[in-house]
Amino acid sequence: MKYLGVDYGSKRIGLATSTPDGAMAFPHSVVEVKGRTAALIAHQIANICAMEEVEAVIVGESKNYQGKDNVIMASAKDFINEFSKISKIPVDTYPEFMTSHQAAALQGENSMLDASAAAIILQSYLDAHKLS
Repeated sequence: MKYLGVDYGSKRIGLATSTPDGAMAFPHSVVEVKGRTAALIAHQIANICAMEEVEAVIVGESKNYQGKDNVIMASAKDFINEFSKISKIPVDTYPEFMTSHQAAALQGENSMLDASAAAIILQSYLDAHKLS
């Protein structure tokens, strides 16, 4: 099964795809958020899912230091709602914390940082579900 990982941010959304067997995640692309509605973003990501033959979407579940949804999670939930209206591809969330900082520590700041953070989220999800 092929997956799409999503690192939803206030400025950019990182995307990562898995191998067709769902074993490994790789950075895919970055979607700009500025001035765009959740519906427009959902359509763009649905098109990417169709082109990449994605069968499931995993969105990073963003929490604050107290373990509660942070400001970004409200926007991510709007995206999930809009995506679910236009696509039959199942969407799941998976806890993520500081993945952009992890990606920056591994590769430095660059234009694919958010996609790399999405790959970290997706790989964590894939690894956790291999064990269960």
